[in-house]
Amino acid sequence: MLRLLLLGICGLLVVSGCTKAAPRCTAPEDNPLHHYLRGMEALETGKVDVALQKFDRSSYCEEEFSQAHSGLAITHAMMAKSQGDAGFRSVEAGRALDELKKADKFANTEEEKFDYQLARIRVATILKGEDWVRTAEGACREALDLKVDEKQLVYYQGKEAANYFMGVAYLESLQFAKARDQFQKVLDSRSNGKWHEKADRAWKKVDRIVRAMAGITVGDVGKKIAVKETVTRADLAALLVDELMIDKLFAGRVASQSQVQAMKPEFTPADMVNSPFKEEVATVMKWKVRGLEPKYDETTKAYLFKPEDPVTRGEMAFILEDVLIKLTGDSKIATAYFGQEKSPFPDVRTTSPYFNAVMNMTTRGIMEGELSGDFRVNDPVEGAEALLAIRVLKQKINIY
Repeated sequence: MLRLLLLGICGLLVVSGCTKAAPRCTAPEDNPLHHYLRGMEALETGKVDVALQKFDRSSYCEEEFSQAHSGLAITHAMMAKSQGDAGFRSVEAGRALDELKKADKFANTEEEKFDYQLARIRVATILKGEDWVRTAEGACREALDLKVDEKQLVYYQGKEAANYFMGVAYLESLQFAKARDQFQKVLDSRSNGKWHEKADRAWKKVDRIVRAMAGITVGDVGKKIAVKETVTRADLAALLVDELMIDKLFAGRVASQSQVQAMKPEFTPADMVNSPFKEEVATVMKWKVRGLEPKYDETTKAYLFKPEDPVTRGEMAFILEDVLIKLTGDSKIATAYFGQEKSPFPDVRTTSPYFNAVMNMTTRGIMEGELSGDFRVNDPVEGAEALLAIRVLKQKINIY
């Protein structure tokens, strides 16, 4: 009897040992791959909180699902970047690196390894730790060396994704020529892949930067502004002072050195007292650059510079026109196109306050309209556009 009881217990142990744990997620779409894909798509649109939920669910469904941890690594890196507090930023950065280790540990297929290497590139680019560019370059090489079935790359869809994100890394590190080469590789890989449109936009942006920098020495301020999607009033003041060197050039147009030394701005706007661009703004105010004057603020009842306000393309034309007038001494430029009956740009009427400036800039090739015919007068100026316009302006007036 005792023998039979022991045999029965052993049998139960064998059966229980062979029985798999019940799956945590059983609904058709409640699976780790589905949640991973939705999480990556959420990251594309900047919905970091949604991405975190999706990757957490993906990892819950399958704890050792490598791609879930790759997604979590990118998410925590983005969360670290958005943190203002150094302590919280460090915590999130640590979580990102921990998730990368898990993604590496659990990666079994070539496709999972590819996603892990892409996560390495992206995390390095976001966190910018020690020697981060070299880390991204190593990850890119390893990703491209993998023999993946591109049909199984459910999110990235092609190996050229590695070139795209390496291009982003080079752009972030201000290595513009290398960035352009990587984006070109994406464009050469296939005619209409997932990353083709983004790479095309990025290539055009970087190409403008490379052209803007050709033949001139661009300082650190210029390089950092070149990559910006929107140029602010403070940015433009810095470009005019540091890249165009208007203080030196304008001073050369004044006969008396004592007059130059006596010149100074009428006041320092309250919002510029602690600004890193305080001196540059003081310079443009000293020379009374039209379009970069302080603005009256109804809330504070004071004149402020508004350093973070974006500069539109119409305003950029207006500002550069004034610089051109001051440098050439030709006051007729300010009214050269007054009275013209028809505008070549559908979005800039002849009665627009920017019309004369737009015409002066476009006829001299300092700024360009679009293929559609519009000037995009109310669109914000990109950093690359601003840098290129300043370079052409230098050439037109033979500064060097």
